[in-house]
Amino acid sequence: MVKIYVVDTNVLIQAPYALTCFEDNQVVIPMVVLEELDALKKTEGEKGANARRAIRMLETLRMEGDLLEGVALEGGGCVRVERNFVAVELPGDLPEDKTDNRILKVCRGLADSRPEQVVLVTKDILLRIKAQIIGIRAEDFAAEQVFEQDGQYTGRCQVFAPEEMFRELKKKGIPVEAVYQTDEEGKPRCPKLWENEFVIVTSDQSLKKTQLGRVENGYIKKLEYRRSMPYGVTPRNVGQYFLQEALMQSAAKAPLVIVKGMAGTSKTFYSLAVGLEKLLNHPSGEYRRILICRPNSQFDEDIGFLPGSEQEKISPLMRPIIDNLEQLIDSNEEERYRDEKELRDKIEEIFSRNLIQTEALNYIRGRSLAKTYLIIDEAQNMTPNQAKGIITRAGKDTKIILLGDPNQIDRPFLDERTNGLSYAAEHMKGSPLCWQLTLSAEECERSALAAEAIQRL
Repeated sequence: MVKIYVVDTNVLIQAPYALTCFEDNQVVIPMVVLEELDALKKTEGEKGANARRAIRMLETLRMEGDLLEGVALEGGGCVRVERNFVAVELPGDLPEDKTDNRILKVCRGLADSRPEQVVLVTKDILLRIKAQIIGIRAEDFAAEQVFEQDGQYTGRCQVFAPEEMFRELKKKGIPVEAVYQTDEEGKPRCPKLWENEFVIVTSDQSLKKTQLGRVENGYIKKLEYRRSMPYGVTPRNVGQYFLQEALMQSAAKAPLVIVKGMAGTSKTFYSLAVGLEKLLNHPSGEYRRILICRPNSQFDEDIGFLPGSEQEKISPLMRPIIDNLEQLIDSNEEERYRDEKELRDKIEEIFSRNLIQTEALNYIRGRSLAKTYLIIDEAQNMTPNQAKGIITRAGKDTKIILLGDPNQIDRPFLDERTNGLSYAAEHMKGSPLCWQLTLSAEECERSALAAEAIQRL
């Protein structure tokens, strides 16, 4: 049965290509959506850019036929603009002058004759609730959704290996088909291991014997950088050993690193430590600089209207970076804050030498970054389109590190299944150029209180 999908403006703003994602069904665009696109087309940033892309797509369709009658799409189905159903009545507590309610009127009018076929597609949760109240089926735009968090790829797993194979790990590695996991009944099964997945290997003769490895070309091989101490930092748990391995690899071997984890798991801290190690402790010329971006939904939209230079505008967002640098520049916890001016001068020197630069996410768009150690902190606040834009900006010898916690999202219309961090992680899974890791709550190293709060709150 052909369905009729009524598309909200926020779907087109998030994914301008959405009109082509409904297979052989009908896509209906209420007239009020065109009005909203018109109002947004001059907006700065991604929102305005996506509005213009959606408008251009509609113009292409208009040139091919009458949008009021419906224009066929290449992949099947059709798109049409709906301007009728002005006289449709809604419950009295849904005022007609609101945009959302005008969309509901279109849905209600279409559903009067074909109730089982009409589906409202919107990223607005409250609009989906209102649709249900008046008997309209409503869905989120699912094309960019990944699995629920429990089902998302973590980049790590635990396996057993026969004792004789276990001893071979440090020498030549273990074939992935030689390791196994056990099901609920204790029966062995062969796990699906992805390229670059980190592995905790346990001997099946002694559970106390474990080694850490990584999948590469069908083998589980030992970690190359287990004994490293980037900028004097030593791994404190298994997750940090895996994180260190991914970050220390060259941009040629690991150009993209995606790290998910709760606050306090040292994602940003460790990323900065490795960057400083590469630039200051052992300056081999591998990177020219460390570039740090930190997405923020309101800031990204309003940066052009804020007073001051770019650095003055973004400095409040970069304060967490300074906090981490303070700990890295002076590792002596007892002496670190005795001379605040000296500590501040050390950090300012790093920035004045352009070893570390900070930029607004919007200013990365359209650039090609070469020999850059690029950290995107709080990447869960990126849209899938932004994540794609960042990753495709990688020039020669650039390493991109996406850091974030999918449970801490501040941007409207994003959640743990639709944010850019989770989207990139799911779609880059298995790529030989992408290394991924999810740090667990037990690996929080910020403080005893922080670890306790993660478990309890």
